[in-house]
Amino acid sequence: MDLTVLQGRVVVITGGARGMGAAYTKAFLDAGSKVVSTDRSWGGSEDFKTTIEMSGGLALEMDITKAEMVDAAYQSTMVKFGTVDVLINNAGMRQRDLYPPHGRVTTLETSDADWERMFAVNVFGTLKVIRRFIQPMLAQQRGSIVNVCSSGLVSNSQGGSYVALRPQTREMPYMSSKAALANLGFYLADEVKAQNVAVNMVLPGHTRSTGSDEQQRLREAMGAVPLPMVRPEHMLPLVTYLATCDAATLTGRMFDVVQWNIEHGLGGREAWLAGE
Repeated sequence: MDLTVLQGRVVVITGGARGMGAAYTKAFLDAGSKVVSTDRSWGGSEDFKTTIEMSGGLALEMDITKAEMVDAAYQSTMVKFGTVDVLINNAGMRQRDLYPPHGRVTTLETSDADWERMFAVNVFGTLKVIRRFIQPMLAQQRGSIVNVCSSGLVSNSQGGSYVALRPQTREMPYMSSKAALANLGFYLADEVKAQNVAVNMVLPGHTRSTGSDEQQRLREAMGAVPLPMVRPEHMLPLVTYLATCDAATLTGRMFDVVQWNIEHGLGGREAWLAGE
């Protein structure tokens, strides 16, 4: 994969202060991209924020649920760089953010307010970001959008019907919000294909992030079967590749990152396991 095309490309990343977002930010900076990394808060990541700015990028505060903050970040991006080539929609509310610390809850135990909070971030917030930052891509007839979803939204065909991949994890409304985001991406991909803008989705596959170790221990104590976590860096080969694509290359696809790495000779879960 030739990543030299990312040199000088303007890459916008949401949720970039820590976890997977920080890994994306570092990777695109290393590739020579002009990076705009946004997050609701940079508290605890001040040194990383300084590194981004010293590298010529922007590190902005942006709550994706607030239209005025999305607008302000977009204007700052356009003033500094004049365009947007790539958008990585990584920011999101996790199940354990809504129900700390373990995140396990049955659907009947949730409230309307829980669903509204989750969808406000993972669906409507992401849509706000897409509406703003896609505009330069449409104008220049080239661009790439990557939505970070979750494999828990997947269902598989069995005997003429479909069954969910892992409904026993008790992750509503999170998984419904990610299913909505994936479906949005499939439709958007077709709608902007004529403008040569790619829209693709990625399924990380149990990746370590802030608070995930605690959640893992608590879920094990509740009887859940643990799945070894992988490092955020396992996302980088696929996400950086998708950033090089436009609609003429590849669009409207949803990728299992673990399987993609295997098929491209990068190793399976065992090659990317997170350390303690």
